[in-house]
Amino acid sequence: MHWGTELDTQPRTDAPTLLRAGARVLAEADVPSPDADVAALLAHAWGIDSATLSRRRLFAEAVPAAVAARFAHLIDERARRIPLQHLTGIAHFRRIELRVGPGVFVPRPETELLVGEVLDHLGGPGIPGTPLIVDLCSGSGAIALSIGLEHPGARVIGVEREEAALAWSRANLEPLDLGSSHVELVSGDATTVAVDRPELIGTVDVVVSNPPYVPDAAVPRDPEVRDHDPAAALYGGTTGLEVPALIAVQAAQLLRPGGLFAMEHAEDQGEGVREMLARTPGLSDAATFPDYTGRERYTVARRQARPARETR
Repeated sequence: MHWGTELDTQPRTDAPTLLRAGARVLAEADVPSPDADVAALLAHAWGIDSATLSRRRLFAEAVPAAVAARFAHLIDERARRIPLQHLTGIAHFRRIELRVGPGVFVPRPETELLVGEVLDHLGGPGIPGTPLIVDLCSGSGAIALSIGLEHPGARVIGVEREEAALAWSRANLEPLDLGSSHVELVSGDATTVAVDRPELIGTVDVVVSNPPYVPDAAVPRDPEVRDHDPAAALYGGTTGLEVPALIAVQAAQLLRPGGLFAMEHAEDQGEGVREMLARTPGLSDAATFPDYTGRERYTVARRQARPARETR
């Protein structure tokens, strides 16, 4: 265990002491949320939930030596900027605990808002009782599974090219009770799905995507992203919008008239995405919405009625 000079001299026998010591280590390593992370790691090492940890912390309950040792190891790993979710094996997303690890993009809180936009649309007028939703670049399954879980009767197809990510999403699907919904997770290329699945053309109520959108030459600031999220889930071409543009073309072909396209993007890409969608035949009325911090984070557009000149 490498707790650092200060921590090596600290007693590590009760929950509050361990949490304070661990938070200092993570703060010194510039981990963005040390207090939240140490709590999650101690609960994981102890095999308890956050509510139980809060009680044990309140009463300064002694921590078994084996738990303290596991916690110390996890703190060392987190200080090396191993993602918290890789250490616990879990990413919380809306109502789901997703299993994640190497080879799959860890879902972010802002993507929950993208799901919320889709669910609001599905709850509106003109939506069939069994709507069809296609999630392109489905990764861990966060979007596809949340829609299936939260909109009864939905039929969702998640398309993912990377086999490691697809394996994680299928593992996340297995324990879920989706009731009357059905989620299909398939191997496929999000940029050619209309060619690969022609039976879907013009039948889809919503196409949703959190595609790779980081410019190829950009280097993500956070080590958790730069060193651990798969490159295939990050980089979207020279400007970052080349892959999203290809996905938008697929969405325009898959959607029925009036269908919704919803796509996440970087906070500085809203204007570029709206311009890109305006150039995409069949899509119109692009509008961008903010994340929890007020930054532009996702854009939606509608499928127009097909003009007579448009061909497949």
